Amino acid sequence: MDTIRVDLNLLLTLEALLSERNVTKAALRLHLSQPAVSAQLNRLRELFDDPLLMPGRRGMTPTAKALDLLAPLRVSLDQLRQTMQSHRDFYPEQAQMTVAIACTDYIEAAIVAPLVLALRSRAPGLRIAVRHYQPAQLEQQLQSGEVDIALVTPGAGHGHLRSRHLFDEGYVLIGRHGHPSLQGNVSMEDVVQLEHVIVSPSGGSFTTPIDEALAAFGHQRKVVMSAASFLLLPRIVASSDLVALVPRRLLQGESARLSVVELPWLAEQFEVSLVWHERSHGHAGHRWIRDVIVELNGSTMRRA
Repeated sequence: MDTIRVDLNLLLTLEALLSERNVTKAALRLHLSQPAVSAQLNRLRELFDDPLLMPGRRGMTPTAKALDLLAPLRVSLDQLRQTMQSHRDFYPEQAQMTVAIACTDYIEAAIVAPLVLALRSRAPGLRIAVRHYQPAQLEQQLQSGEVDIALVTPGAGHGHLRSRHLFDEGYVLIGRHGHPSLQGNVSMEDVVQLEHVIVSPSGGSFTTPIDEALAAFGHQRKVVMSAASFLLLPRIVASSDLVALVPRRLLQGESARLSVVELPWLAEQFEVSLVWHERSHGHAGHRWIRDVIVELNGSTMRRA
């Protein structure tokens, strides 16, 4: 069969004719005229090289080929209807879907982990696949569908993507519970005298933007370890006299075994945004999960 000649309307007509076995009833079901359905039946007969429906004593009788076509035709058309409907209506409690999220380990702990827990009751069939955040490849990953959502600090390369601001994040100082230097107010001078662990996502660096801020005041802190992940820091400082400056939201569930010190004088912050491609903008399921992320983290709308 030449599939180029197949018209979806013809298949819908064939389904109606095989169900009703009557041209007049099929025409009413399809909201078409009887001559139009008769003309489509003739095209179907030519397409399948078979009469398909023969005149009978009570309506029309399907041929053997027509009966063979009925079941797979119904399955295919039902799947098509469901696919088209799913882009308009999304029922999270029934959905079976996988969403790929690109983010750093800090975002994975601070945003994605609470999201997954929330989804267990709201959308138990929805799965989250976490992808490592690669800034240089992000736009291509979003465009190709390898990544559906990115939770990142927006950069200059995101100009062709949609984005929604989630929150501005600040830093707190953490150390082991009962650390003698973390009692009461901790000044900038106190902080630079302590031994620090920092995170270098690219690996090996012993400075961060915080060091630039301290340098503006003529200070340099003592960095004794450059870790590859924020997730290691609470464990390291909890069992030593080392300290770390970490994003505040990283400490959800960790503060009981740590000393956490607010530093009002440290103004350094960074923005976290939800970023996605136009490709998935109108998808009902993707729109729903973006709204859940916003709900859990608070946001104001903006277009990148």
